[in-house]
Amino acid sequence: QVQVVESGGGSVQVGGFLRLSCVVTGATWNNWRMAWFRQAPGKEREGVAVIYDGLREKRYVDSVKGRFTIYPDKDKNTIVLQMNNLQPEDSAIYYCAAGSARIMLTFLFDPKKYDYWGQGTQVTVSS
Repeated sequence: QVQVVESGGGSVQVGGFLRLSCVVTGATWNNWRMAWFRQAPGKEREGVAVIYDGLREKRYVDSVKGRFTIYPDKDKNTIVLQMNNLQPEDSAIYYCAAGSARIMLTFLFDPKKYDYWGQGTQVTVSS
């Protein structure tokens, strides 16, 4: 049984940083698509960052490029999202998701393509 558990959310001021962690158990996930999504109140779930192809390739949504970094901590079976220079528009519930390697590159940020989800962790950025 695959389980996805996020941690590391919290409240910070503008310009601050947070590190989110996603632990995946119950599967060999090195070849999966591992992604972070976020959802703010009243908005659709948005893909933020994804790591894939043996955890070597990465993609980011334009709004976080240069500020967020996704990387694996293989020793801890963890996918990390390092978020720097946080802005109020980054406030949302952040979800980690795991998906099959069959997800086409065009759909890497499509939440419907992912099979396993964590419970979410709240990130709040105040000015």
